[in-house]
Order: sequence, then C-alpha cells, then structure tokens
Amino acid sequence: MKTRLIIPFLLVCLTTSAEGLRKEGGEAFLEPLQKRDSVLVADQFRYGVELKDVAEGTPLALPEIQTEKDSPIEFVSDWQLDSVKVKKTGLYTIKASRILTTWWGGSYELPDIPVLFNGDTLIFKAPVEHLVVNELPVDMETFQANDIKPQVKFPYTFGEVFPWVLGVLLFAALVYFLVRALLRRRKEAGEKADAEPAHIKALRKLDAFRSDKFWAPEKQKTFYSGVTDALREYIASRFGVGALEMTTAELFYALRDAKDIPPDLYEEMKDLFERADFVKFAKYTASDEDNAKVLPGAVRFVTTTYQSQLEAEEKQTEREE
Repeated sequence: MKTRLIIPFLLVCLTTSAEGLRKEGGEAFLEPLQKRDSVLVADQFRYGVELKDVAEGTPLALPEIQTEKDSPIEFVSDWQLDSVKVKKTGLYTIKASRILTTWWGGSYELPDIPVLFNGDTLIFKAPVEHLVVNELPVDMETFQANDIKPQVKFPYTFGEVFPWVLGVLLFAALVYFLVRALLRRRKEAGEKADAEPAHIKALRKLDAFRSDKFWAPEKQKTFYSGVTDALREYIASRFGVGALEMTTAELFYALRDAKDIPPDLYEEMKDLFERADFVKFAKYTASDEDNAKVLPGAVRFVTTTYQSQLEAEEKQTEREE
C-alpha cells in the first residue's frame, strides 16, 4: 500500500562539483501518463528516480531542475514523493518524480538526475537517449492539423458471437425445462387434489377453522365464508348441484328432496347459511353460542351424508351380486 513519505527530506538545489562525491545511481524512470504507441505534443510523463533500502531519518536532497525560457520541455509539477515500507527489512522504497511535458515536436535529450543520498551524489541516467515527440498529422492540402480519428469498428467474427448465442440458447433451454417442471408439478398436485374424495377435502378445509379465535367480530366474516365455501364445494360434488353459483335460497330449494339429508340437519344447515349471509353482507355479529355450533354442525353434515352414500353403494353392490 502506498503512503506519503514519513522520512524527513530536504529539497534543495544540489551542487555536485566536488570530486569523489559523484556515483552512478542507476537509471531514472520515465512513465507516460497517457498510454500510447507513440508520443504526441502535450503528452505528460512522470520522470524520476527510485531508491531502495532507505532507512528512516536518512537525509535526501533532490535537484531543482531548471529549463530554459524557450525550452520545449517543461516541468509542470514539483517533486512528488511516495514510499513503501518493506515489512521484512523495515526499510523503505522511495519513488521521487516530477511531471514533464513538451509543446513542440522533435527529439530531445533528457537531463540526468543527481540525488544527494547519505553524503554522496548519485547520478541517475536518463532511460532513453532522446525523447522523440511527434507533431499532430497535418493535411498537406489544407495545411491544417487532422482531427483525431474515430475508433475503428471491425465486424464481429463468428468466434466472438458464438459464445453469446450459445449462452442465450442454454439459458432459454434452462428456462424451458424449469417452466415444464413447474407446470408438471402443478398438474400433478391438481390431479392429486382432484383424486381426493370430496368429504376428505371438505373435512380438511373445515379443520382449518377449528379455533375460537375466528369468533372475534372482525374475523367472523372470514370464519363463516370459509365454512360455507367448504360446504358448497362438498355439496356440488356430493349432490351434483351448482352450489358455488347459487344463492342460499336456491341451494336449499335444490336440496329439499335430498333423501340423504335428515330434516333436522337440513334445517340446521339452512340456518347456518342464512346466518352466514347476515354476517357477510349485513355486518351482523353472531353470538359465541351460535359460533360454537357452526363447525360441529358442518362436520356432522359431511359425515352423515357421506355415510348415507356409502350405505347406498353397499346396497347396490349386494343387489348386483
């Protein structure tokens, strides 16, 4: 992780005329800020040196590089220092650099960089013999600089398109099989539900309301609707009448001659359905006494009429035998 240098440095203009103090420090670095195949006018570079194994507190001096007034090379930033501490040694790796640019095309020699380090002057050579800067291309007919060319668009190849097409086809196939599996499961669940005897389905739905919590005034509409809907589905299957579309009066008129329904149970169910209509449509609040009779009466209606059906089927079997 890069951090700002915490070692005290002294940035001064170096004078290195003393003999015996100059040493080769290696090669400086030149990093383009714009990644291009060639260098154009006004491109910027980070030009500097890298020092390794520097102990904390080491004095360091960097040159104030001066350029001539009309020089095409210009330094547009002061020295910038970055340091990275090496965990194994506890020493630092230091990078010091300035940003330079050029305003004219041509071939330019970069200056060496002297660095005062531990009492010695290290001379870092320029990494290239000459920095070649290209002018913007000029139209020889109009003698004007050409604009930047737009990005070249090449046609897509089969190798580029094929993975995408294959991916879309695989995704579509996956969606297709998932939908088929879901529809098959729903169909099987529906067939299983249809295969379930009508009285079993009715008793299972009625059992869901086996709690006095549904007797609260704000829940009575849900209670009576659920019980009567379960009975209507059972009656439609057991007696072959359109119980789901009929009013209460029409339903019990259709059941008036049903031999499998005892008269007292017929009256009890009629009273239950009429009370349910009052609760659902007239905001009537039934008493706890009436509510307590609802579920036992509904269960007795289902079991009694189903038992009558079983007895009738047994008698028919005996006669056929």
